[in-house]
Amino acid sequence: MPELPEVETTRRGIAPHLLGRRVLDVVVREPRLRWPVTAALAEGLCGQTVTAVTRRGKYLLLGNDRGHALLHLGMSGSLRILPADAPVGRHDHLDLVLEGGRCLRLTDPRRFGAALWAGPAPFEHPLLRALGPEPFDARFDAAYLRTQAQGRRAAVKTFIMDSHVVVGVGNIYASEALFLAGIHPQRAAGRVSHERYGALVEAIREVLTQAIEAGGTTLRDFVGSEGRPGYFRQSLRVYERAGAPCRRCGTPLRAVRLGQRSSYYCPHCQR
Repeated sequence: MPELPEVETTRRGIAPHLLGRRVLDVVVREPRLRWPVTAALAEGLCGQTVTAVTRRGKYLLLGNDRGHALLHLGMSGSLRILPADAPVGRHDHLDLVLEGGRCLRLTDPRRFGAALWAGPAPFEHPLLRALGPEPFDARFDAAYLRTQAQGRRAAVKTFIMDSHVVVGVGNIYASEALFLAGIHPQRAAGRVSHERYGALVEAIREVLTQAIEAGGTTLRDFVGSEGRPGYFRQSLRVYERAGAPCRRCGTPLRAVRLGQRSSYYCPHCQR
């Protein structure tokens, strides 16, 4: 699934082609995505100039004077800028036709993505209003995590993957950040100290920054807005490396199942 770095990579890729451009048409070939694509999307976008391309968690927001469109890539979706008359593939479900002869095309083989009209107050939309802070926000710090973790017995990895606590820390990046911070993924969230949460905040930011700079992590289907894969996978320290030597100490890495997800860690470096 595209995570925060993949979505941010997509945002940066499409923004220069959208900002200041008028949407001439919304072509919906398959409305049956995760939620139905309704006429409200075309009503909100057609004839309007895109004034903002922003991100909230894993959601993209296209803003204009009427409000915002809310886009999500689902499990395997991608957004690309193409000529408006580019041949249409089997899984090309939606085009935003732009002035100048180009379009923004949503391709989604599994149809778990979304294209919704969120209106003039997008952060009050049910999909966004309960989300936790962005990992780069100033309020996301050790004190915040320690407060949120009070009394929690859930594993710290599950805790930081909760989008109500912080957005964008998916399975890959949670494993990588916990390794950098030296915290065992199964440690109870309520038993992590303030100091160690400070290290974890910095590790999360470092891992996400590196992934964004590398264009995301390609695991199965992800490609960026220009059709190129992300390259962060080449830098993974623990994820999907069970049995391989730890890059820090040489101890064989291990894997454990947490919340139906595989978690990777070093039994020597993470406590």
